Amino acid sequence: MFPELGFIALLFACACSFLLALVPSVGILGRRPALIGLAWNFSYLIAVFTFISLALLAYSFAADDFSLQYVAAHSNSHLPLFFKLAATWGGHEGSMLFWLFALALWSAFFAFFSRRIDPLIAARTQAVLGMIFFAFALFVILYSNPFLRQFPLPPEGRDLNPMLQDIGLIIHPPLLYLGYVGFALNFALTVSAFMDGRLDAALARWMRPWVLLSWAFLTIGIMLGSWWAYYELGWGGWWFWDPVENASLMPWLLGLGLLHSLAVSEQRGIFAYWSLLFSLLSFIFSLLGTFIVRSGILTSVHAFAIDTQRGTALLALFLLLSLSAFSLFAFKGRLWQTTVRFSLFSRESAALLMNILIAVATASVLLGTFYPMLFAAAGLGEISVGAPYFNLIFRPLILIMLVAMALFALIKWKKNRLSTLGKPLLLLLPSALLAYLLIRLTLKDTEGLEFNLLAFILLSLAIWVLLGSLYRFRRSGGMSGLAMLMAHCGLAVTVIGAVMSGYFGSEIGVRLAPNQSVSLSGYEFRYLGFRNEIGPNYTSEKAHFEILKNQQILTSLYPERRHYEVRAMNMSEVGIAWGLLGDIYIVMGDKPSSDEFTFRLHYKPFIRWLWIGALMMAAGAFLAAFKLSAEKPR
Repeated sequence: MFPELGFIALLFACACSFLLALVPSVGILGRRPALIGLAWNFSYLIAVFTFISLALLAYSFAADDFSLQYVAAHSNSHLPLFFKLAATWGGHEGSMLFWLFALALWSAFFAFFSRRIDPLIAARTQAVLGMIFFAFALFVILYSNPFLRQFPLPPEGRDLNPMLQDIGLIIHPPLLYLGYVGFALNFALTVSAFMDGRLDAALARWMRPWVLLSWAFLTIGIMLGSWWAYYELGWGGWWFWDPVENASLMPWLLGLGLLHSLAVSEQRGIFAYWSLLFSLLSFIFSLLGTFIVRSGILTSVHAFAIDTQRGTALLALFLLLSLSAFSLFAFKGRLWQTTVRFSLFSRESAALLMNILIAVATASVLLGTFYPMLFAAAGLGEISVGAPYFNLIFRPLILIMLVAMALFALIKWKKNRLSTLGKPLLLLLPSALLAYLLIRLTLKDTEGLEFNLLAFILLSLAIWVLLGSLYRFRRSGGMSGLAMLMAHCGLAVTVIGAVMSGYFGSEIGVRLAPNQSVSLSGYEFRYLGFRNEIGPNYTSEKAHFEILKNQQILTSLYPERRHYEVRAMNMSEVGIAWGLLGDIYIVMGDKPSSDEFTFRLHYKPFIRWLWIGALMMAAGAFLAAFKLSAEKPR
């Protein structure tokens, strides 16, 4: 009975979204305030009904209701309860329902906080959100219904994919969806701006908190996905340039460009077209990510394997929204803008340079992601585009972007004399010195690695951004200054972590018997043996290592190999000693003899700074959004 109630709630949400798209639009055309005011009621009703639908699906997982096809395919009675709840969005059907719930949540929050702006813009924005919700609700009902029954009732479920049985996967997808779907709100506000034929400073300021929140959630979601790939997949890296990883990176880049464009639009009355285009593209690329993950068109460890009928339906939705948005941009994109002059050495120029770099970076990722598919579709054979291509493109882009970020923080609006660039350039000297010392201290205990010039330049520029942001905050202060400080320093810290772990990490493959040792980067790895264990839905072989430095025991690590019987899958659980200056990382491999195992040993300097920096960026975005929302409208 509960699944049927969940499906009925989904039908009610779909009906309310249709009314939300229709009734306020009729009210605006007929100038009937009573109909316009119903937009708020419909937004709240959609959120309530979608929450009921999702909650009842989660209850079906908790109650082991294997009469539902979706529950039987992604759960098991031996699965711990928190993994059962995470399995609610662990497959295609449930993830699409959560996608709808995220959209309903954003719509309800916008309705609640939109009383201070023009009611026509607010109602029109909610109507556009209603159209988007209705289209995707129809897709879920017709092609991805998680409430379908099956008979006869299976005695047991197939279990959740072992790769998803992790605490990171409980919170990673919801945050990623909140980031993806949050850009729909800015998309809808942009459509409203087109219909009004303007994007003034007031509307740009109203859009900024929503962009900040969406971008912050997406940042945390990407960070958790990177962290999960690092400690769960057992390959020792944090970014693989996988198609699904790229699908989340592209809207993140566009959202970053949108944030800076809106700031310039509010402060200087320019970059309106950049803001509108980035706003449209950030949501369009979020839809593209949804299509990539669920269409089966590209192979990925993160993707859902589904039939082509669903992929075709998603492609149709993606093309419909994309063509509608760009047609609107082409035919109604004539905005009134002020004429503002600024010099080459100004904050406006730095922001413009960052926008161009972000556009080039996004286009490069798009090309690298889809080029193999287009190459094969043209009958030219098969080709792979991997890390060498992306690294070749992104290294110079990151170099120039760090320079632009430092200048954006250190120079003024409108015009700067060449003499005013003296202090910002002087900060490069201590930055380069700190970068050199950091590299030399890291290489002190590491054999086989040498000083790398490109890494030195990247580190120097990242530290320059850090020092420049601190210098600006010392002069300006305030909550806005603190938010910018955290965000810019967070990106610099992330670059430091990426450079240090990528260029100066070390690893070795070994075959060890009990009581044998091997050294790496000044650490001694002593293998003491293994034992067998039985988990709630798996069996495992767990190794025991002692990590020593200067003959002193630092910690013990327990990498293991797990076997999940229901799924018939083997998974490696790595042993990690977390450290602020570096991680010790052990992966357990095959068993060539009765008492020997193969292991992969890693030392990853400063890798934790990757995720610390991402959290700092998200915290800066949240702080800026709070500051903007707390201000009284001007």
